[in-house]
Amino acid sequence: MKFSLRLHEKVKEIWEKTHQHPFVEGLGTGDLPVESFIRYMKQDYVFLIDYSKLFALGSVKARDLDTMAVFAKLLHETLHGEMELHRGYAARFGITKQQLEETKPTPNNLAYTRYMLNVAHSGSLEELISSLLPCAWSYWEIGKMLAAKYPLASEHPFYGDWIKMYSSDDFGSFAVWLIELLDQLTDGKPEWELAIIEEHFLTTSRFEYMFWDMVYRGEDWPV
Repeated sequence: MKFSLRLHEKVKEIWEKTHQHPFVEGLGTGDLPVESFIRYMKQDYVFLIDYSKLFALGSVKARDLDTMAVFAKLLHETLHGEMELHRGYAARFGITKQQLEETKPTPNNLAYTRYMLNVAHSGSLEELISSLLPCAWSYWEIGKMLAAKYPLASEHPFYGDWIKMYSSDDFGSFAVWLIELLDQLTDGKPEWELAIIEEHFLTTSRFEYMFWDMVYRGEDWPV
């Protein structure tokens, strides 16, 4: 069995709950409160700033030029693709780029990004990939799920562009490349190493669920 299939099976229950979360379902039905989406945009924007650093560190840890080049491309596409989508959405609500960048991360957001950055700095390339992969892979699955379940959702004036982006083959190719690279890098590794990599994947999958729940409920610093 490919290691990625083992990981997918390991987090199946978590991802199913994520797909059923009222925030995610609300994107498909169009019933998500606008204020919840605004919180998401702001928190995901500052999340993506740190998430982009993982691709830079991926280039540093890459063992060949081709892998280094792809991580550099992912860095560019995140900074100028995903984040541009957020800036475009924010403008519809009168939120400026400066306001996005001045957003303070919530405790959950901060814990999530610091966990990934710690793994990226101190761990192997395989560990780095396993910590960032749940975000990319689960977003693609969510995008495809919403597009299939709610055929008219991509036409929604607020949430349609989000669904079109994350269900697209272009975005999916990013997740597929990471999955295939992780399978290559983990082939033949001893179980003790695989267990460490699996734990990162499991932990950040949990953080993904907590992120959706956080922006839906409006959780923030208590003081």
